[in-house]
Amino acid sequence: MQKKTYSYLLLAVVTLMAVSCQKMDRPALGSYPQDSNPPGGPLKFYAAFDGSSTNPLMNAVDSIKANFPSDNPFTSTTGIRGKALSGVNQKFVKYPSFNAWAASSSFTISVWFKQNGQTKNNNGTNGPNYIMSIKAQDGYHWSGAVAFVFLEGDNAACAIKTQFVSPSNPADPNSSPADNWFTWEGGQTIAGLCDNNWHHMVLTYDQSNSSMKLYIDAVQNPNVKVWGSHGALRLATTKITEYRVGAGPSTGYASDDWLACTFKGSLDQLRLYGTVLTQSEISALFTNKQ
Repeated sequence: MQKKTYSYLLLAVVTLMAVSCQKMDRPALGSYPQDSNPPGGPLKFYAAFDGSSTNPLMNAVDSIKANFPSDNPFTSTTGIRGKALSGVNQKFVKYPSFNAWAASSSFTISVWFKQNGQTKNNNGTNGPNYIMSIKAQDGYHWSGAVAFVFLEGDNAACAIKTQFVSPSNPADPNSSPADNWFTWEGGQTIAGLCDNNWHHMVLTYDQSNSSMKLYIDAVQNPNVKVWGSHGALRLATTKITEYRVGAGPSTGYASDDWLACTFKGSLDQLRLYGTVLTQSEISALFTNKQ
C-alpha cells in the first residue's frame, strides 16, 4: 500500500512539473481553419485570417503547425471566405517563423487581397503596400530583407514587385548576399487590381528553370521572369530575424521610407507552399476562394 501511494505521489509531481513548463503566453488551442495537408506536405504555412476571437492572435494563427503570431494589431473584416485582416498604418502581423517555408528550393505564394485605389506609404502619399516580408540581420543586405512582396500603383496601373536574397556562394551561408528582383512594372503593370474588390494572386518560383510566374485570378501573366541559372532558391535563412505580414522590412515608420510601408487594404487566405503549384491547382484555389 505504501509503495502504491508513493507511485501516485510521483505521478502527481511529474504532472505538475509538465504543466508548469508550458508556454503560458501561447493562446490555448481552439477552433481555427484547417487545411488538408499531410505531415511534411507541400503546404508549409497557411493563415486563413478567419475568426472573431477576442484574442487577435487566434485570428491570424497558422494552421499547419499551430504557429501563432507574436503580434496581430490588424482588424478583422469580411473576407473572400469568412473573415480577413484589414491593414493598420504603421503596424504589421509578426510571426516567429513561416515554419520551414523559407528553406524551400521552389515555392508558391498564394494570397487574396483587396486594395482600394492608389497604394500609399505611411505618410499618405504614393508608395508600396507590402503583402509580406522577411527581415534580415542589420547590415546583411542594403534592403534589410531576405525577401519581400508588394503592390505599387493605382487601379489603372498597379505594379507587383518582389525581391529575394541568397548567399552568393551556396556552400557558404556567410558569403556576400546576391539578390534578384522579379517585377511586373513599367509597361507590364496590371490594370484593375486596386478596384476595391478581392483578387487572387499567386507567385511561383521553379528551381528547374530559375523562373517566376505570376497568376492573377487564376490567369497566368504572359511575362515570365528568370533569375539567370540560379536554380534552387537558397534564401539566406541564417540571416533571418523576423517574419512579417503586411509590412516591409524596415522600421522607419515616421518617414516615407518605401521599405517601411505597411499594407492599407485587406488580406485573406495566405498560403506558402514549398513546391510549384500547377495551373489546375491554382485554378482550384481561385474557384474555391481558398
